[in-house]
Order: sequence, then structure tokens, then C-alpha cells
Amino acid sequence: MKAFMNHLAFEFGTGVRNKNLLLMNYLFPLGFYLLMGFIMPAINQPFRETLIPAMVVFAILSAAMLGIPDPLVNARENGIFRSYKINGVPALSILVIPVITTTLHLLIISFIITMSAPLLFAVTYPVNLSGFILTFIAMAMASCGTAVLIGVVASSSRMTVLWSQLIFVPSMLLGGVMIPYSMLPGAAGKISQILPATHAMNAFRGLAMGLQADFSAWGSIIILVLTGIFGFGLALFLFSWDSRNTRRRGPAWLAFLVLLPSIAGMFFLG
Repeated sequence: MKAFMNHLAFEFGTGVRNKNLLLMNYLFPLGFYLLMGFIMPAINQPFRETLIPAMVVFAILSAAMLGIPDPLVNARENGIFRSYKINGVPALSILVIPVITTTLHLLIISFIITMSAPLLFAVTYPVNLSGFILTFIAMAMASCGTAVLIGVVASSSRMTVLWSQLIFVPSMLLGGVMIPYSMLPGAAGKISQILPATHAMNAFRGLAMGLQADFSAWGSIIILVLTGIFGFGLALFLFSWDSRNTRRRGPAWLAFLVLLPSIAGMFFLG
């Protein structure tokens, strides 16, 4: 346990000392938050109602999708995982520590956004704090679980960028962060339900902000939690200590099973 806590403390500090992780965990989300806060409410009044959850979702996606996978791939390719294995560090610790440290950073940045936005931009404060925290946890689980899975199956740093952007960019366009789900055409709306961001924004609306959810808010919570469980479980199953000298217990395409909860939701949610 002492070794685990030391490793956790080291990784948490790295999130501030490492320039790339500092950018993804704090500078990028805060910069985007300030930009959107000064611009969007002035040109789109309804955005005031969802600015806080939208920026929290953006922060989660930035820290998880753009911050977690690349260090995992670099550690594997540089032989760091081999040294961990020699010293008895379990694969579970290697995967769970980035999730915990990223979530801790996200708690800090989300607190800053939630507390400052009503003061700076006169936007709507969450009316149900417990619903807000629950949705935050569910979205963090889904995003971090998927990000860890990308870090495990990606063959190189370039591939982590590709797979991460395949989630990050559509989430900005279709996930309800910039454009409300209700404004999307029918087919685009259904497709957007594959994205964790769509379910997070829907749950934030229905459970935290006192707004009308576009479909079942509790269904979105269940899908987010299941996505996180599937992602982390698949990452642990497909984990490889060394891509050169060891083989995974299954083919990399199994990672697409992480989409099963969202795909099921497309058929069962309104």
C-alpha cells in the first residue's frame, strides 16, 4: 500500500510538473472556459444554462482523452512497464493510478469552473449538487476508462492521437457541448448517443441543472458507468507489458466492445 501511495503521489505531481499534462489538465480547459464564457453567453443566451456542465465535460475530455493514453504508450515502448513487472508492480496499479490522478485534477478544475462561472459570467448554477457530482463521476469513469483502453491498445503515440481525436472532436460537434442535442437532426442525434459527452450533457441537464433532459437522464448515467467499467476491464484484459516481446490475451479489436453500452442505449433510450 505504501508503494502504491508513493506511486500515486508521484503521478499526481507529474500532472503539474509535466508541461504536456499541465496543459491538458489545467491550461487548455481553463483557457477554453474563459474564451467560451466571454463569447458564447453574449451571442447565445440559452448557453448560460449549460455553460458550467459544458465546460466540465470539456475539461474531462481534455484531461482524459488527450492526457492519459500517450504516457501509457510511451511507458510501454520505453521499457518502463518491464521494470515495473520485474519489481512486482501489478498491471492493475499501472492502469488505475492514471485514472485516480486524472480524476483528482479534474475535481480541482471542475471546482474552479463551477465556483467562478456564476461570478464571472452570470450563468446558471447547478440546482442539484448531488446530481451534478454523480454525473461528474459517471462521465469521469467513462472517459478515463476509454482513455486507458486507448493507451493499452494503441501501437504508437501517433495512434493515440488518432483514436483520441476520433472521440474528442465529434464530442465537441455533436456531444451537446457547443450545439444542444435538441438542435441536431434525427440521424445525427442518434449517432451522437455513442459519445459519452452526449450522455453527460443529458444527465447534467436532467439531474443537475433543473432543465428538461432530451432522453432518460438515469439511462445516460447507467451507460456512462457501464462504459467506464467496460473500458477499464478491457484495458486490464488486453494489457501488454512489452509490445515487442509479449502478446496480449486477445486481439486489439476487442476494444470496440467498449461501445456496447452506448450502442444499446441508441435503441432503448428515447
